[in-house]
Formats: sequence, structure tokens, C-alpha cells
Amino acid sequence: MIDTITNTLNMSTGNTLRTPKSTLEKDDFLKLMIAQLQNQDPLNPMSGTEYAAQLAQFSSLEQLTNLNDYMKQSVDANASLTQSINNTMISGLIGNEVKLSGENINLNGQDSIVLGYNLPAQASKVKINIYTSTGALVKTIEDGSISRGDNKLSWDLSDNSGNKLINGSYKFEVVAVDGNGKNITSSLFKFGTINGIRFTVNGTILLVDGAEYNMSDISEVLSPRNSGGGK
Repeated sequence: MIDTITNTLNMSTGNTLRTPKSTLEKDDFLKLMIAQLQNQDPLNPMSGTEYAAQLAQFSSLEQLTNLNDYMKQSVDANASLTQSINNTMISGLIGNEVKLSGENINLNGQDSIVLGYNLPAQASKVKINIYTSTGALVKTIEDGSISRGDNKLSWDLSDNSGNKLINGSYKFEVVAVDGNGKNITSSLFKFGTINGIRFTVNGTILLVDGAEYNMSDISEVLSPRNSGGGK
């Protein structure tokens, strides 16, 4: 059916055959109606009632198309307004302490960073390993925080040789075992202060102690006195 309609439109306009469309638009519907009038049998012309019905259909199609355009414009305007409001509210977070979930650590000139982990049960031993983005181990910290719940420590960003690590992306893991030597799985997080926000085409970027994190990394917003300073 689509091929027949497209061939009719091409014949009426003198154009060479093109690849058929999968859908008809408003202009295509009008061209089809004109082509039908031009190619009707003069001995058996289209009745006025049939022509009026097609005009009514075209008018309905035009109104639906216009309504769809208006709705799209309204949705786009609401999305822009929502984004503007969100940006304004997010800007109010500058200066707040935040808890960032996940294993990723971004270094960008900080003096230290507070790492945290949550133990579902008390551990007998906890070790923190820090790796480069390529998986090379650069730091191991034997931590004395073995209590159930949230634990945190301050890391001075030095490697095992005492050298300051260069800026870049790192990851950390927590290896914890209980009194029976069984591994305990812990959830990981970091603490930092939001000191800037960058709005990009790919979303909102938070500057936490100068390092970039996504909005989705925030698991909690804290006041300075509740964030803790580590050990």
C-alpha cells in the first residue's frame, strides 16, 4: 500500500522513484489527495461527499499534527524549567559535606581524603588496598576500625613508599575478615566537601575537594559537623 501511494505521488510530481517512506506526513496526505483528483476518471469523477470526507480527514490530521507539536514544545519547555530549577537547587549544595558511594577515588590536588566502609558485622581484621586505574596496587593500609556499621579513616594520598600520588583516578577495596577468618563484604564510600558545580551537556558534575564526581555518586548530604574527619 505504501509503495502504491509513493509511486502515485512520484507520478503526479514528475519525480523519479524514491525509497518508500514507512509513514505518511501531512504534506504527503495532501499530495495524495491532489494526485487522486488529477488522475480520476472523468467519466466517473469523485463524488462531492467523498471529497468533503477526505478534506475533513486532512483537517483532522493537520489539527492532530499541530497538537503534537504544541505538546512537544510544552514538554521541552517544562524540561528546561525543571532543569533550571534543579540547577539552582544544586548550586545551594556548595560548601556542604557529602557522602559519595562507590570504590572510585578521584585525585586532583587534595591534601587528603576520607575513605569509609560499612561492615555488616564486627571484623577481626581490616585492610584497605588502593589501586591505580590499571589495577596496580599502590597503597595498603592496616585499619583498626573493626566495628559493625560505618567506619572511616583519613588517607594522606601517599603510596607505600611515602610518595604523594599523582592526580588521576584510583580505586580502593576493603578486605575484612571475622573471628573465624571468613570474609566480610562491606559497602564503600568517601567523604568530601562540594566546592564547585559544573553544568555540561552530559549532566551535572560536582567538584568535591576539587575532584569531579557525578550527581549519582552522592548517597547523602551532611552538615560539616556530621561528616567526621577520620583518624
